[in-house]
Amino acid sequence: MLSSCARTANPDVERGSLFQYRDGFPELRTSSIGILSPDDQAQINVTSDIVLGSLIYTSPDDNENTRIARISLEIRILQQNGDFSETVQKSFRVEESFDGSYTSQEVFTHEEVIDVVPGTFDVQVTVLDQTSGKASSRESTATIPDPEDPQIGITTVRLLGKNINEESSTEFFPITTYTVPSRLDSLNFQFQVTNNDLEDPLTVETRLLKYPADKSPARPMNFNNYSPSSLPYIGVDMRRPDVVDDNIRRLDEPGSVLIDFKYDLLDIGTYRFEVETEDENGERIYRARDFSVLSENYPNIQTPRELAEPLIYLMDRRDHEEMMQIQDPDSLKEAVDRFWLSNIGNVNQARSVIELYYERVEQANKQFTNFKAGWKTDLGMIYILFGPPWYIDRYLNTMQWSYAYDRNDPRYNYTFERPNLKNEYFPFNNYLLQRSQGYFNIQYRQIQLWLTGAILTSRI
Repeated sequence: MLSSCARTANPDVERGSLFQYRDGFPELRTSSIGILSPDDQAQINVTSDIVLGSLIYTSPDDNENTRIARISLEIRILQQNGDFSETVQKSFRVEESFDGSYTSQEVFTHEEVIDVVPGTFDVQVTVLDQTSGKASSRESTATIPDPEDPQIGITTVRLLGKNINEESSTEFFPITTYTVPSRLDSLNFQFQVTNNDLEDPLTVETRLLKYPADKSPARPMNFNNYSPSSLPYIGVDMRRPDVVDDNIRRLDEPGSVLIDFKYDLLDIGTYRFEVETEDENGERIYRARDFSVLSENYPNIQTPRELAEPLIYLMDRRDHEEMMQIQDPDSLKEAVDRFWLSNIGNVNQARSVIELYYERVEQANKQFTNFKAGWKTDLGMIYILFGPPWYIDRYLNTMQWSYAYDRNDPRYNYTFERPNLKNEYFPFNNYLLQRSQGYFNIQYRQIQLWLTGAILTSRI
């Protein structure tokens, strides 16, 4: 419903991919970074993550317990204002056990390093599910400085992560998304600096910043609208960041230097790692990597706390606060189960309602994630409670979701406004529901459909 390319128009800030969910299509996340090899060969490192649960699997005749997905990957590289182009095509056979394959958020990762010439390139990655015939594409930009150029250059900042608790994660791996799950225990930022001036050593300053950002769940539909001065209205306050770390490094040797900074995983929040230096004329050279640390298994829901948090849309707020104060995971899981069963009663019906509810939570995460989890956004709240809209009407800074043929019926039409237009400096779609006291009965009725199990047969 809402999608994003891998990077904004501003080449100085890398943001990774936002999620791009389309039902029935392979989910693709990419990161394209320009680098220089140890012998100063210009290269583009393209990392592609394909979500296993988004692929179509078939069973070979000799093994009914195994499912096979077949995919093909195409990488196209085209130099901006130049003649260099390259296309790489590969096919893969992905084998998974039957259980869990269709819902798995684990990824198949392919990393390709392609020799190029110094310059700026458009990179397009396309993955085709050969079984369904459906394809998804992502586009990004990669810049590699010329090691022979006397001008000072900095490559794009690359973000990598590691989880020492997983057997397969003994080394850092590229993070292709804007979001970073909190199950990782360390992060690594890499970039390269070129300086061929033998007489003028280079000083490089790096900063790790944390921005004040709204992380609260969406408020009820009948509450007052957000104040223009409030953080939920602003979304992210880019004017007053907190400096988490600040370093200055002096480079005395000419040539290309690879620099990396390692950090233990940060608290949940919105961050930027930035690199800055000056050329021989005193002009600023700047690169940055934006990212947001979210829940442990983001974008899917697994732990008891992850299951409990989205229940705020169905529970009294005080009851939900009491539930979230439970620290023991087993006790919290029992409280979640007790909430569902005490309301619905029938175990089989409850299981179907629970599956539908958390399916919508995960889809909201994939469709509406910005500086906070997708389920916490106003769009995510309406999507979870009412499902996908029948019609969407978009204007410059407003959007209307309709759940009926009558576009004027206030019971089935909801308007969202965007305080900040999405641009290279504010790359988020921060749509806010236009709340009304008249929505009290509408939201109450919808909550009762969930709590009684009638949502399974409801029109919305």
